[in-house]
Amino acid sequence: MKFFVGYQITDAPLIEEIIKHKDRIGEVYFSWGNYPNGRNSALRQVGLTPWEAQARQEQDLQKLADAKIPLNLLFNAMCYGADSQSRAFFEGIGDTVDYLRGRYGLASVTTTSPLIALFLKNNFSDLELRASVNMEIGTVEGMDYMKDTFDSFYLKRELNRDLAAIKELKGWCDAHGKKLYGLANSGCLNFCSAHVFHDNLVAHEAEIAKMDNGFAFEGVCRKHLKENPFAVLERTSFIRPEEISLYEGLFEAMKLATRVSPIPVRILKAYMDGSYSGNTLDLLEPNHAGIFYPQVLENSRIECNVVNERLQYANLNNAMIQLEE
Repeated sequence: MKFFVGYQITDAPLIEEIIKHKDRIGEVYFSWGNYPNGRNSALRQVGLTPWEAQARQEQDLQKLADAKIPLNLLFNAMCYGADSQSRAFFEGIGDTVDYLRGRYGLASVTTTSPLIALFLKNNFSDLELRASVNMEIGTVEGMDYMKDTFDSFYLKRELNRDLAAIKELKGWCDAHGKKLYGLANSGCLNFCSAHVFHDNLVAHEAEIAKMDNGFAFEGVCRKHLKENPFAVLERTSFIRPEEISLYEGLFEAMKLATRVSPIPVRILKAYMDGSYSGNTLDLLEPNHAGIFYPQVLENSRIECNVVNERLQYANLNNAMIQLEE
C-alpha cells in the first residue's frame, strides 16, 4: 500500500522521513498561501513570520520535488464565501496552480468545490482532480453525479470498515476509469452532527479571528468521548497500521492525516512499519489522547475481527491502561 502524507512546517524530520520512504509515498498534500482549506493555515507558525513560513514551505517542497515525490494541492475548504464563484478567485487559483506546476511539478488537486474542479479540468487537463473526503461521497450514485468532474474520490469516512461497500465502490471506479482512496487515521466521530458546522468555521478562521467572539467551539467529540469512552472504537473510522493489508487492491493509496499532528513522524513510521506499540489515540487526527489521560489506549491490546466483511475493533477494557503518576 502507498500512502499520502500531509505537509506541515515542523522542526521534526518529516521531510527527511518522507524521502527515506519515498518508494511507498504516493504523494505529499499541502495547502498554499491564505487559501482556506480543511485545516488551519500552514503559514500560521509560532516563531515565524508569514514570509519566513512561506520561504520554509517552498524549500521543503523543492526537496520533495527533487526527490520525485508527487505533490497534491488542497482547495478543500467547505466554504469560500463571496469568492466561491468570483472571476478574480478563479484567476488566482489558475495563477497558483500554474506556478506550482511549473516550479514543483504539481501532480494533482484535491477540492470540495465542483466549480474549482471544472475550472482546473478546462485549463490544466494533465492534473488529477480528486473529490475531497469532506464531500462525504459514499455511494455509486454520488460518484456517478461527479464522474465528469473528478478523476478520483476519497471514500466517506464512515465506510472505512465496511469492506463489502468498498468493494462495490471500487468496482464502479474500475469500470469508469476512476481511482479510489481512503483516509486511514481520522479521529472524527462517525456521522457527527456538527461536522459541517465545524468545517465551515475552519474555512472562515481568518475572518473569525478578527471578531470579538462570544463563544469558542471545539467540536462535540471531546465531551462525547469523555462521557462514552467505548465510542472511541465503535463510533470512529480509523484503521490501525496492523489492518492496512486488508485494503490492498481496494484503495490506490491511503491518506495519513499529519498536517496538524504534533507527532507526524511517529504516525508515518507506524504505518510504514504496519504496527505500533503505544497510545493509539496519538495516531489519530483529531488526537484524543488528552481526553483519557492518564489512561492510554494501548494499540497492541486492541482486538480486530472481520465479521461479514466488516472490520470490528474490541477489547477497550483491556486496552485502556493507567499510566503511573
